[in-house]
Amino acid sequence: MDPIKEMEAKLAEDPHPQSQSAVRRVWVPGPIIVGAGPSGLAVAACLKEKGIPRLILERAHCLGSLWKLHAYDRLRLHLPKQFCQLPHFPFPHSFPTYPTKEQFISYLDAYATRFNLQPIFGRSVVGAQYDTRYGLWRVLVTGPKKEVVEYVCQWLIVATGENAEAYVPEFEGREEFTGTGAVVHSSAYKSGDEYSEKKVLVVGCGNSGMEVCLDLCNHNAYPSLVVRDSVHILPQQMLGTSTFGLSMCLLKWFPLKLVDQFLLLISRLMLGDTAQLGISRPTIGPLEYKSVSGKTPVLDIGTFAKVKSGNIKVFPGIKRLTRQGAEFVDGRMENFDAIILATGFKSNVPSWLKDAMFSEKDGYPVKPFPEGWKGENGLYAVGFTKRGLLGASHDAMKIAEDIDREWKTKAKQLMQQRSTLN
Repeated sequence: MDPIKEMEAKLAEDPHPQSQSAVRRVWVPGPIIVGAGPSGLAVAACLKEKGIPRLILERAHCLGSLWKLHAYDRLRLHLPKQFCQLPHFPFPHSFPTYPTKEQFISYLDAYATRFNLQPIFGRSVVGAQYDTRYGLWRVLVTGPKKEVVEYVCQWLIVATGENAEAYVPEFEGREEFTGTGAVVHSSAYKSGDEYSEKKVLVVGCGNSGMEVCLDLCNHNAYPSLVVRDSVHILPQQMLGTSTFGLSMCLLKWFPLKLVDQFLLLISRLMLGDTAQLGISRPTIGPLEYKSVSGKTPVLDIGTFAKVKSGNIKVFPGIKRLTRQGAEFVDGRMENFDAIILATGFKSNVPSWLKDAMFSEKDGYPVKPFPEGWKGENGLYAVGFTKRGLLGASHDAMKIAEDIDREWKTKAKQLMQQRSTLN
């Protein structure tokens, strides 16, 4: 018997509960990609270039949902466009060095069109498990009408990324806060226009928190920034070029610690001593700190000048929220009209996939970059490098190359088989 038909026959006889008539089973001849953000699109395009069919499952009803649905209006890429373009398709020459949110969204749409990538939208993966009996992945998916489909494939690519779910920390007294505005996560923030003349507490001093504060200032709000931990702030531009690009160039010639010393010296000359304004730096340099902790330095686009001028107040960690504001760990208390949590995002992998490749604690690959892209039994991860779009593109190309080697030797016969298993 043909090996594929034999596999189909075995699956049809499988007494597994998911084989009940209420669950439709679909055979996928190529990889399944979970997530249609930049990472998922990148790996799909790399597979397309190698002639490998693929299925993209996306829980939202659009591609790039984080950018389209959960990004504030003034957002721009924080790194120059040449470090953020996806494989095989550069940004248009007409785009500025730091493309806007709208420009990046148009780029993603053009990318999907260029490679004829057609995600299936409104499909939430609720479980995935490797079936050792048949050497296949079973991916259980719910649709917009609550229908359940089990997709079966040889390769599973996790592209849900680092920003799958908003991270909302718990605060003592949160239920007591009754300011005129709500406590919202930055993923729900669009513009400072609705906060005009209001006192707003922004919790989190990463790139998003700093930029939200600047946006609030530009809309005549009165923002305050919570800086709980030490953080490196670097100018976005140094010596007439991007700080990131300059760092990458210097690392080709000099050791990391020496480059860190240079970056800190220039930052001190341009920004001054950030610690005097309540923003202390880690004891190690920005690049070393990034490699050790995964935390990206803040690339300042004008926020720190507002801190210097007093337009943005700085507070330490929150002890508790009060009815009208917050009490901080240094004993100060302040009233606020609204609170915005720029506390970042987290992986959601542990909620639907249990595999030794991923940590159950944080949902990241256990192996650090650059080894975290490949697991066992045809399992892959893209978009978990903590190195932005550059890291995602690196992993996308490696995944496509790895699958292509197996595709050429073992799986070409799958292309002509019917896709639905009875």
